[in-house]
Amino acid sequence: MYISELEIKPKYFEFDMMGIIYHAHYLGWFEAGRTKLIEDLGLNYIHMEQAGYISPVQEMKVEYRKGIRYGDEVLLRTWIKENGGVKTVYSYEVLNGQGELCVLGNSVHYVVRREDFKPVQFKKTFPDWYARFAEASE
Repeated sequence: MYISELEIKPKYFEFDMMGIIYHAHYLGWFEAGRTKLIEDLGLNYIHMEQAGYISPVQEMKVEYRKGIRYGDEVLLRTWIKENGGVKTVYSYEVLNGQGELCVLGNSVHYVVRREDFKPVQFKKTFPDWYARFAEASE
């Protein structure tokens, strides 16, 4: 299984009044992790869009275990948990500078036609992506 890693330097505006990352910012971090994973696999999401398809989030789960505090170093780990012919599930771990697991997450995505949001079979529409995802998820 391939795991993509992204170092994140939290910005001051991402923190709430309690001095920890505001919970909604993790969703943006997860998107950055997915983008990096896709690029690590030699693919580019813009090519999917140019072909008339998009891959929206259908479901997002986040489990907060420990807050990231101002000044903490952050490591985001992203991998493909499930690579079905239609659905892709990504998993995420957010670690602080001490290597402590702070946040776990999963997101579920489907490939749809941009014009009408009709789902398509990922495996048939983007066979090269599907094959690279299959290799990365083994």
